[in-house]
Amino acid sequence: MQTTKANALYAGADLHGNNVFLSLCDKEGGTVFRKRVKANLAAVNAALEPYWKRIVALGVESTFNWYWFVDGLREQGRNVKLGNPAKMEQYKGIKITNDLTDADWLAEQLRLGIFPESYIYPKEARPIRDALRRRQLFVRRRTQVLLSAGSLFERYGLDAPGADKLKKWTQKEVGAVGLGEWDRLQLETLVESIRDSDRQAKRIEQQVLAIAKPTWQYRRIQTLPGIGMAIGLTIVLESGDFKRFASAGNYASYCRAVKSERSSNGKKKGKNNAKNGNRYLAWAFIEAATYAARYDPTIGAWYERKKRKSGVPKAKKALACKLAKAVWHVMDGKEFDVKPMFG
Repeated sequence: MQTTKANALYAGADLHGNNVFLSLCDKEGGTVFRKRVKANLAAVNAALEPYWKRIVALGVESTFNWYWFVDGLREQGRNVKLGNPAKMEQYKGIKITNDLTDADWLAEQLRLGIFPESYIYPKEARPIRDALRRRQLFVRRRTQVLLSAGSLFERYGLDAPGADKLKKWTQKEVGAVGLGEWDRLQLETLVESIRDSDRQAKRIEQQVLAIAKPTWQYRRIQTLPGIGMAIGLTIVLESGDFKRFASAGNYASYCRAVKSERSSNGKKKGKNNAKNGNRYLAWAFIEAATYAARYDPTIGAWYERKKRKSGVPKAKKALACKLAKAVWHVMDGKEFDVKPMFG
């Protein structure tokens, strides 16, 4: 059957770890089909087989496990759209929401033409980006272990060595501290954990760098102050195609570098979704702001003036916003010039 406007169907899929709730509606919004199936392509295709020729589009939210669903169905030629949860609101006043209503609403938004599509990061580059995200797990673990080791030294009134020294310690150095049997065991395991976390982070770092370093985006981003190897990799891989951002302001907003505020008639009425955007880019630009203020004299002077006026958090957020906008312009082909932005 050839799909026409009269017999068109719109599908919504509420995706979970072990199941998918499917819903179909017609052009009038009437429910045609609802079913919960197992979370695999065979089960989804079997359930929708009688309807595929009439389905105009299928919508699914961008959840943690969308890769297999969206990639698999798209490779089969299905028109699957990935929805942005931050821009998706349920009907106001609804008393009960569940998998059924969620799937219905996804289909309904497609029917109404208001489905908020999310950017689908290129499949071939996705594992590289995700590997760099896993690196942060090891970096955070290393920091937590260092803090734990520091507290162990403080408990006995001892001076803690720096991180670089501590990770090189052997049992000889640990024994020389003079701790008791159980405290020495704690210190030995902490030192081993620091070394292991550092090794795993660097292993990922080196392999990702080998892929990203030759790219023009990575070379361009290294021209900005405060952006080193790890931060540069994060920004390039998390941003994807910079052309998808219409302006520097849009990009800064995606990086969570702008205020989340709702106002009317010049008065603040509340806050919008402060978590809308990319948390990895938010981290990267705060880190970049810290280093840029420390090592670039012009930026450092601007930051100090802003800090005296507004305080540290606002000053750092403002600097992160400026750097995010600068990155967008640099990726758009312009050369970075510190004086117009910070002079």
